[in-house]
Amino acid sequence: MSKPATDLIQTKINDGIMTIHFNRPDKKNAVTSDMYDAMATAITDADARQDINVIIFTGSKDAFCAGNDLQDFLMNPPASDDAPVFKFLNAIAETDIPLVAAVDGVAVGVGVTMLLHCDFVYMSEDAKLSLPFINLGLVPEAGSSMLLPNLAGHQRAAELLLLGENFTPDEAKEIGLVNKICPSDDLHATAMKTAKKLAAKPRNALLQTKALMRRDFEAVTKRISKEADIFKECLGSPETKEALSAFKEKRKPDFTQFRKKPGSPKK
Repeated sequence: MSKPATDLIQTKINDGIMTIHFNRPDKKNAVTSDMYDAMATAITDADARQDINVIIFTGSKDAFCAGNDLQDFLMNPPASDDAPVFKFLNAIAETDIPLVAAVDGVAVGVGVTMLLHCDFVYMSEDAKLSLPFINLGLVPEAGSSMLLPNLAGHQRAAELLLLGENFTPDEAKEIGLVNKICPSDDLHATAMKTAKKLAAKPRNALLQTKALMRRDFEAVTKRISKEADIFKECLGSPETKEALSAFKEKRKPDFTQFRKKPGSPKK
């Protein structure tokens, strides 16, 4: 198995279970380019092995994953299809290995969209969720612009993606994103119980069943690619530059300056 490129992602394998652990609690597990690369490598390695039946993602008590590390994001923008973030997103979309997530505390951006690719999602009562892409002048990723409307319905997905506001574990369970909500102290044991059940299953039947269940796999990967193209375009937009500057300066962004005046030609 390849060694992760960073200590901020910890992986271990035990009795058929690969654990991928976000290990950056001081930054609420915000993801850097190296962290994406490490996770993509771990999943790809797991796909090539015969002794792994399940992958479980875990974070820290107050944060599952706070989305992208904006400083690293600005220094290493995903300018090509082989950027680490897109390698990771394609890895979780393409693997036939069942994915389990144990979500506690903050889950923002990719910390939520990655859950759409998980087969089992367990969440603590203290989880705080948001999909704030639009507030940064960006579009959603991980195929979420297709997967979330398919899961929740158009109107509920619009609330989450077009408003970019916080939502609760109960709301996440209501739309079908979460299997079970439990106390924080019980979260890891609850998720691991399911992981152990999956680890005991016959591997070929397990992986083939997941492959059969996946909804329009080719369409999902095409949507990930389309989102990535638009995402990269948005990175250079005045709106995104204003949003990121406002975030760093801890002020409210002003997008009105970019609105076209009446009678202005359309792009």
